[in-house]
Amino acid sequence: MSRSEKVSFHGSTGELLSGVVDLPEGRVLGWGVFSHGFTLGKDSPSASRMCKALADSGVGMLRFDNLGLGESAGLWSEGSFSHKVADTVKAAEFMRESGRAVSLLVGHSFGGAAVLAAAREIPELDAVATVGAPFSPRHVAHVFDAALDRILSEGRAEVDLGGKRVEIRRHFVEDLEKADLTDCIRQLRKPLLVLHSPTDNTVGIDNASAIFQTARHPRSFVSLEGSDHLLTGKGQAARAARIIAAWADQYLDAGA
Repeated sequence: MSRSEKVSFHGSTGELLSGVVDLPEGRVLGWGVFSHGFTLGKDSPSASRMCKALADSGVGMLRFDNLGLGESAGLWSEGSFSHKVADTVKAAEFMRESGRAVSLLVGHSFGGAAVLAAAREIPELDAVATVGAPFSPRHVAHVFDAALDRILSEGRAEVDLGGKRVEIRRHFVEDLEKADLTDCIRQLRKPLLVLHSPTDNTVGIDNASAIFQTARHPRSFVSLEGSDHLLTGKGQAARAARIIAAWADQYLDAGA
């Protein structure tokens, strides 16, 4: 069984971000960073279960709360997709400085888009895996479509996201509009694994097709039959993690 270590590091805005490193009990096959979904956080079922299962497979994983979420400092409303990408790079820098250079990036949903953008900023990286990721970060805007005009005209609006009230600001929307992953994916130059459920009603399977078709080899696709977008069903997150670990094994830098 894996064990966990609480950590913290400064993000791209200077705020202190809270994280957990899930540590393998035995031989470490490599180290990775996990990027969570839109407003989910490091302790969401998808993040914690996947990272613990990866650690059980020998891959130590850092999962962390983005700006203003969970135990991290700052205001979530002051962040953006660009901040999420930059903080993923900061997380990899923290791991490198602690003697655990990152071989693997794993991103779920909106975090999948973030790892695709962050990958080229992490020179020691060996492989990237996305789970239920959108091809375009702009896809997330559908969850606050009803408030979009107000956000743009008034500069901000509070929206309900699955029972959680969050403030969306104009700069967040404008940052999404500028985000384009096409070149990031095409020029990744790292092995890429795309995992997606064909019955994902939040981020459609066509997003996985677009990512896969844009990427160059080595690239792989695995259908997560029977899984929902948040991987909340019994064993869904652990199953995705086992697939990632088996695929990544040939690319990871074995550690001590």
